[in-house]
Amino acid sequence: MPFVTIFLIYKYRRRHLANDKNIEEFLQAHNNFLPIRYSYSNIKKITRNFKHKLGEGGFGSVYKGTLRSGNEVAIKILKKSKAHGQDFISEVATIGRIHHVNVVQLIGFCFEGSKQALVYDFMSNGSLDKHIFTEEGDKFLDYKKIYEIALGVAKGIEYLHRGCDMQILHFDIKPHNILLDKNFTPKVSDFGLAKLYPIDHSIVSVTAARGTLGYMAPELFYKNIGGVSYKADVYSFGMLLMEMAGRRKNVNAKAEHSSQIYFPLWVYDQVNEGESVEMEEVVEEERIVTKKMIIVALWCIQLIPDHRPPMNKVLEMLEGDIGNIQMPPKPFIYPPDETVDDDKAEMELETFSTLSSAPIISASFPFGDSNDV
Repeated sequence: MPFVTIFLIYKYRRRHLANDKNIEEFLQAHNNFLPIRYSYSNIKKITRNFKHKLGEGGFGSVYKGTLRSGNEVAIKILKKSKAHGQDFISEVATIGRIHHVNVVQLIGFCFEGSKQALVYDFMSNGSLDKHIFTEEGDKFLDYKKIYEIALGVAKGIEYLHRGCDMQILHFDIKPHNILLDKNFTPKVSDFGLAKLYPIDHSIVSVTAARGTLGYMAPELFYKNIGGVSYKADVYSFGMLLMEMAGRRKNVNAKAEHSSQIYFPLWVYDQVNEGESVEMEEVVEEERIVTKKMIIVALWCIQLIPDHRPPMNKVLEMLEGDIGNIQMPPKPFIYPPDETVDDDKAEMELETFSTLSSAPIISASFPFGDSNDV
C-alpha cells in the first residue's frame, strides 16, 4: 500500500507539473497580447491579505482590492479545476484581447502553479440577478434602466461575435454573469467557458455541454435540430432578456398557476392574444417597452438555431419600433420528435428551477461524435 500511494502521488504531481508547464508556455507565447502579470505576493498586498471577500462560487472566491493608483479592483482567486487550467487559459486568452464598454475589463492575472488569479475592474453595483430577482420591489431598477441594460448586454455580445479578429462564443450568458458599474452600465463577464473561433466558422465543434441549466441552448442537448454556433449565445440572451422583462426567473416551480411554471410559454399566449402582461400601475410606455423586450426574447429562444436572429438583428429590433416586429412562432421546449409527457416536462422544469445557477462545464454529450455538432 505505501508503494501504491507513493506511485499515485508521483503520477498526480507529474501530471499537474506538465499542465502548469503548458499554461506557462501559453502565457509566454502570447505575452504581447496579455494584460499585466502580477505575482502572488502582489495579489496579497492589493487585497490586504484577502481582507474584503465579495463572494464565492464553484470557481473560487472574489476579493476586493486597491491598486497603487487608487483604482478599486475585484480579484478572482481560482480553485484548481478539473479542466486542467483550460478555464484559466480561456478567460485570459479571450478577455485579455477585448476592449469594449459592455465587456468587463481584465486588468491583470497571476499564475504561480496552483495559485491562479484574475484581476478585473471593480463593479460597485454587483451582478444583474441581484436587481431583477429581489423580492423587495422598491429595489427594482425602473423599466428605462432595465431596457438600457438589455441594449448594453446585446451590444457586448454582438461585439464578441463580430467585433473582434476572432469570433468569441461566451456559452454562459445569464444574469449572474452581467456585472453593473457605478452608473449601471452592464458588462458581460466570466469567460471561463468561452471559445475562440475564426470569424468564418458558422458551425463549431464542442465535445461537452457548456453553460448553465435554464440558459443553455437546446442544440447542446439535441443533435437533430442544428449545429452549435453563435446562436447558442443568442438563445441564452433571449432567456436573460425574458427574465429582465418579467422581473422573475423563467422557470418557477412555485408559480401560482401550473401554466406559469415556464414563463416564456405563458407570456407568449398573453402577448399573442393581445392581453397585457400582468403589471400593476405602469404607464403605457412601460407596457410597450416590456412587450417589445418579450417579443425579441421570444425570437431569440426559438428551438431551431436557424430561426433565431443574429445579435445585430436583435439590436435592430430592440432599438426599433415595436410595430415593425413580427410575432414569432410559439417556442418549443423539446424537438417535435422527442416524446415527452406533461408530467415529465413539468418535473424537468422544476429541476431547472432549482438548478438554474449550477454550471455544466464538462458533461459529455449522450449522443454521437463531437464532429456531428
